[in-house]
Amino acid sequence: MPTSTRPPVSPFLKFGNKMMELFHGIGMPVGPMHLLKVKGRVSGREFTNPVAPVKIDGTQYILQAFPASDWVKNVRAAGQGTLVRGRKAQRVKLVEVPPQERAAIAREFPKQVPMGTGIFVKNHVVADKSPASFEQAAPGIPIFRVVPY
Repeated sequence: MPTSTRPPVSPFLKFGNKMMELFHGIGMPVGPMHLLKVKGRVSGREFTNPVAPVKIDGTQYILQAFPASDWVKNVRAAGQGTLVRGRKAQRVKLVEVPPQERAAIAREFPKQVPMGTGIFVKNHVVADKSPASFEQAAPGIPIFRVVPY
């Protein structure tokens, strides 16, 4: 059986993700969190993941702390999904930002979502929680531009 190189999702994080779904489901979003619903590339089943978009000049971007995750593979395959905040849902296209254009976006993440930086450090995606560290690691961080339609 092949081993995975991606970090495992802890039971605590899985529980937190389920709590985010619950809070959004009753119309109580928490902090900057949204839910992203994307169709699975293999099963065709819809999967839901909490995300904390970064907003720059009116455009939202979603960064992923698990670069090799099924979440990233599903978004790349589907190219679209539904972004949910509380009880409001919006269909969106998800356009991957080229690696050479990610630095300024990644640099904003610790400024706008400081509570979300720890998972990037824990997964060894960035060296520390600083904007400079995110900027340096940007080419390896999957980033998707959210385009409403």
